[in-house]
Amino acid sequence: MGDKNPKSRDKAKKQDAATKSSQKAAHDAKQAAPAAPVSKSGKK
Repeated sequence: MGDKNPKSRDKAKKQDAATKSSQKAAHDAKQAAPAAPVSKSGKK
C-alpha cells in the first residue's frame, strides 16, 4: 500500500492535515457567503 518509510508517513500525515484544514476553510467560507449578498440585493 505504499512506503513504510517514516518520512513518507510524516509527509502523508501533513498532507492529510492540510487537506482537512483547507476543506474546513472552504466549508466555513461557504457557510458565511450567503449572508453577504443578502445585504446588497435591495435595489431602490
